[in-house]
Amino acid sequence: MNRRPEVIVALDVETVEAVDLLINALSEDIQWYKIGKQLFTRCGHAAVQRVKERGKKLFLDLKFHDIPNTVAGAVAAAVAIGADMVNVHASGGSEMMKAAARAAAGSDTEVIAVTVLTSMDDEALRACGIDGSVRDHVARLTALTVDAGLDGVVASVHEIPAIRAVGGEAFSVVTPGIRPAGFAADDQKRIVTPRIAAAAGSNYLVVGRPITRAADPAAAAKAIVGELAGVTVETRDPCGDC
Repeated sequence: MNRRPEVIVALDVETVEAVDLLINALSEDIQWYKIGKQLFTRCGHAAVQRVKERGKKLFLDLKFHDIPNTVAGAVAAAVAIGADMVNVHASGGSEMMKAAARAAAGSDTEVIAVTVLTSMDDEALRACGIDGSVRDHVARLTALTVDAGLDGVVASVHEIPAIRAVGGEAFSVVTPGIRPAGFAADDQKRIVTPRIAAAAGSNYLVVGRPITRAADPAAAAKAIVGELAGVTVETRDPCGDC
């Protein structure tokens, strides 16, 4: 994969009016927007409609995790309202993910699976009763995701080599925890810069607070997009021990 990754701006805001302001400010540089639990719970379909009316791509980030029938219904509903990408939790298991894949079959909606949240590390996994490293667990969940027929995973840059070994180059990797150099980590633990994520081979970079809470969101977005220009994808892990 040699194309520049797409930047997905996380619309973690309170109102549809705030959605309008951000899309107006960022429209020149950003095509993808993410609606998560915060905005969807407050504004529901009105927020979705506003993104789609502007001709933008929508990642509906609700992380479905339930019995297969319930998740299938939720994915079908996401397809119906125009989501271009929707996610489930890989830890929901193979049958749940296969049901999600069937629900989106015949549509253009990508269905991806969350592996390990970027707010978690090895110690946090052990506290949940999961032995081994984050990388090992991501590899296991990626194998389940590939077998279920989904389009990709959500994972940090640190796990991309393990993901590519299982899923290949055509498998999508969506990377949250993106922080420009000098930006606070906040509640994230496994973070990297946009340039490192692009060099590692991420297909999509999810960026929230570094853009949405910037004094000038348009300038912040433009700087990140500019940082990605001309980045060469590494054949090794460009993150190293970062």
